[in-house]
Amino acid sequence: MEQPAAHERAPERSPSARPRSTGAPHARPAPVEREPSSWREIAERLDDESSVRERRLRRGLALADAIALAVALIVTVKLASADPLNPAAVLLFPATVGVAKILGLYESDDQRIRKTTAEELPRLGQLGALLVLGIWMGDRIFLGGEAGKGQALVLGIVFVISAMLGRRTVRQRINSRLPRERCLFIGDERSYMRLRSIFDRHELPADLAGRLEISNAMVDGTPTSAEEPTTLIELIAGAGAHRVIIGPHGFSNVMTFDLVEAARAAGTRVSLLPDMLEVVGSSVDFDDLYGVTLLGVRHTDLSRSSRHLKRTFDLVGAALVLIPALPVMAMVAAAIRLDSKGPVFFRQLRIGREGEPFRIFKFRTMVDGADALKDKLRELNEADGLFKIEDDPRITAIGRVLRRSSLDELPQLFNVMLGQMSLVGPRPLVADEDGRILGVRRGRLRLTPGMTGQWQISGSSRIPLEDMVKLDHLYVSNWTLWGDIKILLRTVPYILSARGL
Repeated sequence: MEQPAAHERAPERSPSARPRSTGAPHARPAPVEREPSSWREIAERLDDESSVRERRLRRGLALADAIALAVALIVTVKLASADPLNPAAVLLFPATVGVAKILGLYESDDQRIRKTTAEELPRLGQLGALLVLGIWMGDRIFLGGEAGKGQALVLGIVFVISAMLGRRTVRQRINSRLPRERCLFIGDERSYMRLRSIFDRHELPADLAGRLEISNAMVDGTPTSAEEPTTLIELIAGAGAHRVIIGPHGFSNVMTFDLVEAARAAGTRVSLLPDMLEVVGSSVDFDDLYGVTLLGVRHTDLSRSSRHLKRTFDLVGAALVLIPALPVMAMVAAAIRLDSKGPVFFRQLRIGREGEPFRIFKFRTMVDGADALKDKLRELNEADGLFKIEDDPRITAIGRVLRRSSLDELPQLFNVMLGQMSLVGPRPLVADEDGRILGVRRGRLRLTPGMTGQWQISGSSRIPLEDMVKLDHLYVSNWTLWGDIKILLRTVPYILSARGL
């Protein structure tokens, strides 16, 4: 296994585990004396540690769902109506948890490194709908009166919101109290470095401990020397990782199957990083051709109905935000006027859908004439392909506050109303940045640029231009309305964490 970099967190080692390698890409670890059962003991310990985490998560999530049901019943029945709760209402709690189990709401955390609540919203919506249906049909059993349609609907909405908040809290508390999950990567170095950058850039409840270099002989169990382990199971167990991430490699499908089974036998959870999905994304259709599985890739152009749906969502969403935001925008405009000389709004040429230029609206956060100073500051640029300086000397005092809170982007709602931008979409680039994107990669412009997007919640000013283009490509290729909603939900904590600079 490759020696982890100095800034990486190395996995904890059992006394019987093998020592680290010398750090050379293909170096083999020094021979050590091993007891025949040592790797089995490590595998059992790793499996126990992962099982404890998973059990606590499942129990915590079930408790969160039960509390959400209690909150929904109290708010909509005890407080908002005169109907009493019958003793039979207790049956709703095991029934709700049981249906949630059937919907898979307690199992997905075992398979994910990034455990997010937003992904569960559709299934929580199904659970809430079934709860509403059950109470509406059995109101005489559970309630002391007839449940109105409005009352049942409010109960379902309160339940879903309470369940989302409760589940998020449970995951945060458990992840903060339990040891972090240690991940071991098996695959090519390029994919490892890309994954390494993601772990470094984002707050995940896991650490990427290192990379394991393996050969065909290790996979098929052929001994490499008299002193070294004869099976891949021993190699993986000796790494002391809770999860193995299997990335692209040159093995056959049969050997990949053996690799997955070896990881399972070593007591670790398994995640796959297929290089193909880097290109097509996750919105693929599995086509079973009488035993042969094909992946159907979506066309990147949206249908006319999808375009109308996205535009309607933009108009409604922008209006709902813009109306209460107008007083805030008036106060921001006054603060800018008092802070420095120059216009309130900053209008800059950006490249929009199909390469059409437009003027973007933003509150001015820099001194007047900041663009003229750009060339003098290029040597301070901290981004790859984009122009970003964390401590940009051109930023005004009020501008720094606006950027950290993302309030400087509120005027872009006018661009959305005009149809020049969308609430969610590819990042709108300035002309010189857009000029660096050539050929088929310009397919990112098939959709209207957005106020936020996958690039924003991935750390917009901190990812290289090439990675941002890939994110835009995957967004365009896999667009769904639910995908837009998820990105908007994830943008809220990003803004609240004041990472706008």
